[in-house]
Amino acid sequence: MTGPHEPRGGSARDPKSGRPTLRDVAERAGVSAMTASRVLRDDPQVLPATRARVRAAAAALGYRPNEVARSLRLGRGAGLVGLVVTNLANPFYSRLALGVDSVVAEHGLKTVIGNTGQDPDAERDLTADLLARRVDGIIAVPAGADQRHLAAAAAGGVPVVLASRPPEGFAADCVLVDDFGGARDATARLLARGHRRIGFLGSPPAVHTGAERLRGYAAALARAGLGVDPRYVRRGQTEPDQATRAAAELLALPDPPTALFCSNNRNTIGAFRALRAAAPGGGAGIALAGFDDFELADALGLPLTLVAYDSDELGRAAGRLLADRLHVRSPGTAPGAARPQPPRQIVVPTSLVEYGT
Repeated sequence: MTGPHEPRGGSARDPKSGRPTLRDVAERAGVSAMTASRVLRDDPQVLPATRARVRAAAAALGYRPNEVARSLRLGRGAGLVGLVVTNLANPFYSRLALGVDSVVAEHGLKTVIGNTGQDPDAERDLTADLLARRVDGIIAVPAGADQRHLAAAAAGGVPVVLASRPPEGFAADCVLVDDFGGARDATARLLARGHRRIGFLGSPPAVHTGAERLRGYAAALARAGLGVDPRYVRRGQTEPDQATRAAAELLALPDPPTALFCSNNRNTIGAFRALRAAAPGGGAGIALAGFDDFELADALGLPLTLVAYDSDELGRAAGRLLADRLHVRSPGTAPGAARPQPPRQIVVPTSLVEYGT
């Protein structure tokens, strides 16, 4: 026999999921399922005593609403933001993710992170999966220039913001780093110190950031009356061990570079290892500069020039652009409704930092 606020039927669990249901909460509180639903939606028309009874029943049963199912019924998103990145092993992306999440969380959204491994096919599959899960928006660092899947998502009403790389073939908000200016300034610093043979270690050619940083490197050389010597350029490295081998090749040349510029932190770490292996005392005087400041850079024990910027702010700016498109700052506007305004581009500035000088 059950009391007036006990669940009938002998179980407060959904037989499929094992979780308590809204009907279980309603039965325990002695109200209708509709009333229980109104309480859990914070309907102000429900009497305080009834509201308290329903909430107590939900707490006692450990009931949590199925937000995905509710969103589907309402024709809205699932309260999720998809973040698509190319290499979670790179600390840059963890800082980017923290920046994004710090903004979208303020608006009741959760971040789902997917890693593509710099594979365009994996990026397409991941985007399709996020759309199937009815994410409210997508922030992506594209793996390449083919962004038709992202364009299709945007055309279908899902706001898309690109981070670190610009949109190709469609219009979208984006947040970029001053890749060209940072690389130009770091290379110019090496030139000002008398170096004329400066090697370049960079990302794959299809990566926008690597292309822009190579362009900045070339611009600094041209300003000094020098051209890019193909012997001193190595591109395509995405991990430190690849960069170590590439740097070792440069150091083994008959007329090796006297300085190296690395287009990201993974290449800088790899270059450092090559220098240490070549000369345990510090790389036989080879100067090292790179893009991306990173933890423990000051503990490497050799002079190091790095291009620094706020990667958290890159993520925060992307999160703000997406939140603005979702109208989460405007009460009463359905998620997913984009504002009728042109795409916006934000460029995060860079600066040079010196370690071990």
